[in-house]
Amino acid sequence: MLAGWPESELTGFAEAARKENLDAPEGTEQKVGSGDETGWVRYYPQMRDLVETLRANGFDVRIISASAEPVVRVWAAELGFTPDKVMGVRTERNGDIVTSKLVPCGGETAIPYIEGKRCRVNEDVFGVKGPAAFEQQPDAKRAAFAAGDSDTDVTFLSDATGLRLVLNRQKTELMCTAYDNSDGRWLVNPMFIKPMDKGDTYECATEGYIEPSGKEGPLHRADGSVVPDQQDRVS
Repeated sequence: MLAGWPESELTGFAEAARKENLDAPEGTEQKVGSGDETGWVRYYPQMRDLVETLRANGFDVRIISASAEPVVRVWAAELGFTPDKVMGVRTERNGDIVTSKLVPCGGETAIPYIEGKRCRVNEDVFGVKGPAAFEQQPDAKRAAFAAGDSDTDVTFLSDATGLRLVLNRQKTELMCTAYDNSDGRWLVNPMFIKPMDKGDTYECATEGYIEPSGKEGPLHRADGSVVPDQQDRVS
């Protein structure tokens, strides 16, 4: 969608959209194509506090997202993130013009999504090059803390050697992994705006893992054992 535009103009589009959605009252909807979509957004004060607390204690804090990097940079600036601390989907440039060709990671076409998120961290933060960037690294080349809210964050979160913070949006693979808490390092927190009611039991033993084909199957721990079904407990 962004291909063919100068990055400077894309930044302007993102800034205008950010202002419109921050200014909009809670509950506002907007027409996108033929559908009505959420038309308001807020920065969570709790996450702002977390970012500031981590920085104050010497952490190298970064944002990594499967959204377009020029857009993420605009939203991240409010929290004091400089462009070099923002990792999003990158495409090659023709001068200042954004193209549709993805910048590779680990020698492959990839975006910061599932294993691609691990690759980008390994490559950009820890200097791991080539196919090895897709592999889990020794503790010294892994983040100490990570936070996420999606099934596509499981690999990235699992790489954190200290704590992993999960916001409960009732995403099955993520919540199965977090509630199983096999190494005692997973933290589950409700959503900050309109937390969800407690859901039903997650069928982790049969439908907890999203296979590469898109099908659902049993979720396994690192040792190969199957994660048992988990009750939704934090909402």
